[in-house]
Amino acid sequence: MQDTDNRHTDLIDAALRRWTERTGCRRLDLKGACIDMDGTLYDSMRNHTAAWHRLMTEQGIPCTTDEFYLYEGCMGADTIRRLWPRRYSEAPDSDLIARLYAMKSQYFNELPAVAIMPGAQAMVRELMDAGITTILVTGSGQASVLEKLDRDYPGAFPDGRRITARNVTHGKPDPEPYIKGMELAGTSPSETIVIENAPIGVIAGVRSGAFTIAVQTGPIPRVEFEKAGADLIVDSMPAFADILPSLISKAHNT
Repeated sequence: MQDTDNRHTDLIDAALRRWTERTGCRRLDLKGACIDMDGTLYDSMRNHTAAWHRLMTEQGIPCTTDEFYLYEGCMGADTIRRLWPRRYSEAPDSDLIARLYAMKSQYFNELPAVAIMPGAQAMVRELMDAGITTILVTGSGQASVLEKLDRDYPGAFPDGRRITARNVTHGKPDPEPYIKGMELAGTSPSETIVIENAPIGVIAGVRSGAFTIAVQTGPIPRVEFEKAGADLIVDSMPAFADILPSLISKAHNT
């Protein structure tokens, strides 16, 4: 047990050094946590990638299923705009984008219901028990998943503590979603952690100045999170839930 605690301490100390060097902040005084949804709170990315692949293939746009993991965190409109030039010279207008996203949502809803990400409830409980304000920050507008939050994470993400695609002008990797999340939490970057599972979301967290954690819950290789600038990279959500008490303790006692 002592060896495990020491490994956690060493990992956290190294991550905090990276963050302080990157931001110039002297210490992390943890008061708020901005948390992504798809692939972080819910094991939903297989459904999202399948729905996106079906939609784009039907539009004659060449793509692979796995590439959509790399776009995770983008607003739906941004994903459509990103791929559209592969087949069409004229950019899609807002009405077409809305119709396409509605189709993607329909395809998503036809797939089996998504499960809670293993370890995520323990992670959220740990934060709440420590008095840390939890804020949802997602690029998704998928109502079928958003509606599950109150049941699966009671008290963690009530109305007024959610930033979705409807609340921002610029989605991830722009820092706006996480800056707005911190505004809801009433915290500064030196008081906030970002918990993500996608490189685009990590970039947004890093740009916001918050201590940014990448949790590998899908097939994206570690090097992509390193390139995105994550301060701490953990190989699963249960592993992060296990490390989190040490991070909270360190942030509250340094």
